[in-house]
Amino acid sequence: MLVTRPEPGATETVARLEALGFQAVPAPVMSIKRMPASLPASGLVTAVLVTSGQAVPALPADYRCLPLFAVGDATATRAKQAGFADVTSAAGDAGDLADAVRASVRPGTTLLLVTGRGLGQTLAGSLRMAGYAVIRRSVYRPAPIRRLTSPAIDALRSGRLHAAMFFSADSAARFAVMVERAALQDIIGNSDAVAISQATAVALQSLPWRRILVATRPNQDAMLALLR
Repeated sequence: MLVTRPEPGATETVARLEALGFQAVPAPVMSIKRMPASLPASGLVTAVLVTSGQAVPALPADYRCLPLFAVGDATATRAKQAGFADVTSAAGDAGDLADAVRASVRPGTTLLLVTGRGLGQTLAGSLRMAGYAVIRRSVYRPAPIRRLTSPAIDALRSGRLHAAMFFSADSAARFAVMVERAALQDIIGNSDAVAISQATAVALQSLPWRRILVATRPNQDAMLALLR
C-alpha cells in the first residue's frame, strides 16, 4: 500500500494499514509548511473550527478553554492530544462541520476558522450567511514534493502494489504528475486507487488504475473499509 498523505498523518495511516496486515510504504507528494497568522485574542472568540489536523499546532495554549469543532475524528483526536477538552467531531466534511456548529452555537457569535491557504472560503461563507461572524486564518500551506521517493518507485515497479491512498484532490493531481514524470503510468494498471472523495477520484482519472474506489464518507475509516 502506498500512503500519499503528508506527516504527521502519514505515520498514523501506516500504523493502521500494518495493523490490517498490509505492508505500507510512505509516498508523500506534499509537505506541510507553517504560515504566520495573526489570530484574535481568545476572549473575542466563541468557538474554534478546524478543517484539518495540520492546523491544530497553530493554536496557542490560551485557546484550549474554547469549544473546538473538528471536521473529522482524526482531527478531533489531534485537538484532544494538544490539550483541548471541549471537542466536537463532525465526522464528515465541511458541510457536516457547518451543521455541527449551527446545532450547538447560537448565531451572532464569533467563530475562528483555522485552515490551509486557499481553503475554507465556502465553509466561512455558509456560516456568515447563517448569521455568524467568521474570522478565517490560513495557518499552513502544502508544498509540493518534486519526485517520488525511492521506496515508492520500488513498490510501483515490484508489481505487488495493491493500492494507493489519496486524502485530497491536490495530492492526487500531484501524484499523477510525479508518476508521469517517472514514466510509471503503465504500471499503475495493476493497482487500485483509494480516494477520500469524488473530487479526489476525478483528479486520479488521468492514470490507468485497475479501479478507483471512493470512500462513502470523507474520512480514513471509510477509506480503510474499502480494503477489507
